[in-house]
Amino acid sequence: MKYYSSFRSLQQDLRQGTTSCLAMVDYYLNRIENHTHLNAFLDVYADDARTQASRVDAKLAAGTAGKLAGMVIGIKDLLCYADHGVQGGSKILNGFVSQFTATAVQRLLDADAVIIGRQNCDEFGMGSSNENSAFGPVRNAFDESRVPGGSSGGSAVAVQADLCFASIGTDTGGSVRQPAAFCGVVGLKPTYSRVSRWGLLAYASSFDTIGPITRCVEDAALILEVMAGADEQDSTVSQTPVPAYSEKLTSGGLRKIGYFRESIDSEGVDESVKAVLRQTIERLQAEGHTLVPIDFPLAHYYLPTYYILTTAEVSSNLSRYDGVRYGYRSPQAVDLDSLYRLSRTEGLGSEARKRILLGTFVLSANYYDAYYTKAQRVRRLIKEEIERHFQEVDFILYPTTPSVAFPLGEKSSDPLKEFLADIFTVQANLTGTPAISLPLGKDRQGLPVGIQVIAPAFGEEQLLAFAKSLEGITEPQLTM
Repeated sequence: MKYYSSFRSLQQDLRQGTTSCLAMVDYYLNRIENHTHLNAFLDVYADDARTQASRVDAKLAAGTAGKLAGMVIGIKDLLCYADHGVQGGSKILNGFVSQFTATAVQRLLDADAVIIGRQNCDEFGMGSSNENSAFGPVRNAFDESRVPGGSSGGSAVAVQADLCFASIGTDTGGSVRQPAAFCGVVGLKPTYSRVSRWGLLAYASSFDTIGPITRCVEDAALILEVMAGADEQDSTVSQTPVPAYSEKLTSGGLRKIGYFRESIDSEGVDESVKAVLRQTIERLQAEGHTLVPIDFPLAHYYLPTYYILTTAEVSSNLSRYDGVRYGYRSPQAVDLDSLYRLSRTEGLGSEARKRILLGTFVLSANYYDAYYTKAQRVRRLIKEEIERHFQEVDFILYPTTPSVAFPLGEKSSDPLKEFLADIFTVQANLTGTPAISLPLGKDRQGLPVGIQVIAPAFGEEQLLAFAKSLEGITEPQLTM
């Protein structure tokens, strides 16, 4: 089976009959079996996937197939799929089977995509390395001694190692874009509310977004086009009409682009990352775009604001996992108090427990105004700051991460170092703006470097078209 760099090329072969959806599923099932050491998948739906593939092949033959016919997709273990397990990478949901399907997943199925399995992730999306999963770390296929990024690490590695055609991840503080950068693939975070969150296990409800991880921008545009839009099940989803993103990928001429000055000047950013950002800036200037350095005076407040607010929301959202109604229940419990205490202590990992405790602290009566209320005010200031910049520029360039993929275990003993891996991604979640990570270079060891482009809210059409124009310097991705 040949490697397909885009869904368009696969569709051509499907139409010509040189391959089939069932053949693609069998190919991916074989590759998943041969790459179990990467730990990307927690559950593989072999029988279901083959049944779906046969249906899609019949639709292709009849000329009635949907937009995603033949696309084999993996879903992060935070998305519900009826009659299939979902655990959020946590022991606390052992044995839980979803009774319904997330809106985003259902829309993929309705477009004739095939869901092949659920993918490993940091527990409930809390992490930047995929080392916080109850099921062990995911390994980066470029260098198996290194992390894939988090929290959608399994989703990124599955695309990177050609274990599925595309993946659906979630992005609360960079959890689609950061692993995409570490794994050399494309990761898209849509505008907050662009995609329904119905059926997503909540981490931080005012930050969570669902986005695709793909091999090219065109495929990310097509998947977003299918998933996005109004949903009566989600009162927070936007009613704004969804453009045909995949049909509007022609760049709109010359642009004025800002780049974060400190990302080039800071000693905390790897030289290889700075070099790729400089090369991208120089290329854009050579093409006639206007590049201007910009400053964010509030940048030093991004991480503290993000972690105060998200831990507060975690404290609330994870209170439902109590050992009473579903999931893990401690066998040592003797009364209601010990049932709650032991089930949550044994069922939740150390990172989840830490964030719950922090969130409970900032929401407590004595500290609510000092931390939570103040962080909400700073979040508003950050949003106003980026809106002012978007009055002057069309897009903003950042590195996706301050470094390439780091070795497993390097930062797990120092949470502050791991939190810093999110320094360039959390702004888009704080402000709700769309952002995309593109693999635009490598360091001397051949590890991918991701560059991020941010656009104004609901600017995905322009963002995707601009990102498509940058793809010329994207190198072919890993196949094994």
